[in-house]
Amino acid sequence: VGGSVAIFAALRRLALAVPQPAAVRSRPGRVWRWRNLLVSFAHSVLAGLWALFSLWHSPELLSDIQDGYSVSGHLLVCFSSGYFIHDSLDIIFNHQSRSSWEYLVHHAMAISAFVSLIITGRFLVAAVLLLLVEVSNIFLTVRMLLKMSNVPSPALYEANKYINLLVYFAFRLAPQAYLTCYFLRHVELQGQGAFLTANLLLLDAMILMYFSRLLRSDFFPSLRKGSAGRDVDGEKFLID
Repeated sequence: VGGSVAIFAALRRLALAVPQPAAVRSRPGRVWRWRNLLVSFAHSVLAGLWALFSLWHSPELLSDIQDGYSVSGHLLVCFSSGYFIHDSLDIIFNHQSRSSWEYLVHHAMAISAFVSLIITGRFLVAAVLLLLVEVSNIFLTVRMLLKMSNVPSPALYEANKYINLLVYFAFRLAPQAYLTCYFLRHVELQGQGAFLTANLLLLDAMILMYFSRLLRSDFFPSLRKGSAGRDVDGEKFLID
């Protein structure tokens, strides 16, 4: 986990060297957000592909979600825990806590759950399934980077918009729904099982909230409320 934090700290430094679009450079408040999203994009690519590889390489893990184990899955959970810790520190030290408080709540939930899995070695398969969400985050982050940079290519944004919706269902909503049903039907609601189930249900609510924002923003803009003239330079989230 400590090694992962160091890796993402190094990636953050490398992000400083990435050329910034004029729309980002002209708004100082967007510079931090742009750099933060680049690091997030790197984590999404690495963790998403890693989760797919782990399940492809050891498909038998899916038959034992509670006690199945693989070294690859264990290291993936450590890797993503390091990212969540780094991202939380990045938000706090750059004074973005107020505008990005939802991410801090999400990260606190993820870190606490993942640390319990790392220590006990149980429910690692569930964590790998949840980390399939990073495949969806690849296209979600591209969406936000395109919006920030004001890329003069509506076709690119439109193509990503529909791909993003498809992978949102396949890699975010579907695994989340499957795990929620599994935990409610097969996991004892005591000790670690109760803690993880509560985390999962809270995450369900957050995912559905983000999904409604995505639909309003990209597919039903007439339903957007209160976003006109809003300064969102410092906000990290999926916003209207």
